[in-house]
Amino acid sequence: MEAAIDRIMMTYDLLVNRSAAANADTRARVTQYLAMLMEAGEKDTHRLTVCGLTYLREFDGSSDPVKAGFTGL
Repeated sequence: MEAAIDRIMMTYDLLVNRSAAANADTRARVTQYLAMLMEAGEKDTHRLTVCGLTYLREFDGSSDPVKAGFTGL
C-alpha cells in the first residue's frame, strides 16, 4: 500500500500546488481511503493508485466540469 500512496502523492503533487500541511492532510486522507479499498479486497497496486488519484480529483473538485469553468456555452 505504501508504494501506491507514494505514487499517488508524487503524481498529485505534479497536478496541484499545495502547502506542506495540506500535503500531510491529503496523504492521511488517501491512506484512509486505500485502507478501505484493501479491506474490501483490492490488492493490485496499479488499481489502488488509479482509484486514489480519482478519489483526490473528485475530492478537490477538479473533475467537476462546472468548477473547472466549462459551462457548456
